[in-house]
Amino acid sequence: LEDIIDTGRTLQELVHLFANTNVKEFKIVSLFYKSEIYNGEYAIDYFGMEIPNSFIVGYGLDYKEQGRNLKNVYELHPDQMINLVLFGKPGAGKGTQATFLKDQYSLIHISTGDVFRYNIKNKTELGQLAQSYMDKGDLVPDEVTIKMLRDEVENHPEANGFIFDGFPRTVAQAQALDNLMESKEMKINATIALDADEEVLLERLLTRGKESGRPDDQDEDRIKNRFEEYNTKTAPLQAFYESQGKFHSINGVGAIEEITKRIKGVIEGLRLVEQ
Repeated sequence: LEDIIDTGRTLQELVHLFANTNVKEFKIVSLFYKSEIYNGEYAIDYFGMEIPNSFIVGYGLDYKEQGRNLKNVYELHPDQMINLVLFGKPGAGKGTQATFLKDQYSLIHISTGDVFRYNIKNKTELGQLAQSYMDKGDLVPDEVTIKMLRDEVENHPEANGFIFDGFPRTVAQAQALDNLMESKEMKINATIALDADEEVLLERLLTRGKESGRPDDQDEDRIKNRFEEYNTKTAPLQAFYESQGKFHSINGVGAIEEITKRIKGVIEGLRLVEQ
């Protein structure tokens, strides 16, 4: 008995839980059902009401709305969401600021590196496909990465928005991300780049490398190569997002709280524009 069946992940766990027991009969029953995103792996014996994917369960669903009467949050409209792309050179503090954004605005942080590692470690269909390219020394095609990101977005239908970290890295990927968001009736609201002098970042990374032992953060030449790669790839992306009026460069030097305040100013400005 489920309160809601959406992607089917929880249902899958329940089925596996009972798989090795001697139950006489197993039926699947749910109060709410989101057919748009259910993976269809198991037949559902009964559900009370089919609801759209955009409907949020858990807000004001009390009898005749007597308790909260929050109609404005029954359904999350795309123009209420905040979807961000976060840029920053190595050592710029993207991870720290992504954590702030995630907590402050209840966003889902999607790191491309984490998504790849999850899929490869768990040997998902996409993970195995990506691994096959990597084993041959080839780059993983953009369409594979986009499918992984699509899965992540679909796994969080309740999200207030997303932070994309590590993607896109090319204009083609940025266009593919726009297409993905459009297919979900969403959009990228802004790209935020943490800007900092490379000498400052170099010292920061070398210090971090001594503490963490990471080889990539201990070799000055390798760090400079990473800076050069970032500059080369980000320049056309900056032009792409500037043409949409969505590129925001933030001074990434200073106390963490100061940088956070600057980012918050950009987001609050977005909210005022949306209203």
